[in-house]
Amino acid sequence: MKKNVGIFIFDDAEVLDFAGPFEVFSVTSELNNFELFDVFTVAKTKQPIRAVNGLSVNPTYDFTDCPKVDILILAGGNGTNQAITDSDIIQWIANKHLETEITMSICSGTRFLAKIGVLENRPYCTHHLVYDDLNKLVPSGVPIKEKRFTQSNEKTYTSGGISAGIDLSFHIINKLHGKEIIEKTAKYMEYPIHKEVYHL
Repeated sequence: MKKNVGIFIFDDAEVLDFAGPFEVFSVTSELNNFELFDVFTVAKTKQPIRAVNGLSVNPTYDFTDCPKVDILILAGGNGTNQAITDSDIIQWIANKHLETEITMSICSGTRFLAKIGVLENRPYCTHHLVYDDLNKLVPSGVPIKEKRFTQSNEKTYTSGGISAGIDLSFHIINKLHGKEIIEKTAKYMEYPIHKEVYHL
């Protein structure tokens, strides 16, 4: 069954945090008759968001019209510091997380998962410059600094900095659809698959 992949973006989101997973999931679907994933962005409003270094992005959906999300991707970036103080954002993420099959954070997007309480006593990865801050947000969390990504609970995954989100995206698709599918995508993208993609 085709799955909805919703990528949450916000002002000062890191570009590759959302563009990398967008490419992996959307290209995988494209190479398989557009049958696997429907990939879209979502933000608090439909106003263009200004990503890190000024890239302007038009969200596909906002909080009022976002469809059901099967796979929720939380981008990171400097903007997470401000975004986690917005109660509407945190409540929306918490509510969406209840309906997802998979929720995954990229880079400092881990802050969102810390705020909704799913990393208590759980392993996590984040950007190497963000571990100290995560320790303050979730003291009981278990940092896994030596890996590109890790599974935090039965449906929650976290990845390290920026490009690690691409690897986590391949890992999720491998779990869902297998090695042949992701290797076809990687060949098209001319991207070397990281060894961790095949197993945590």
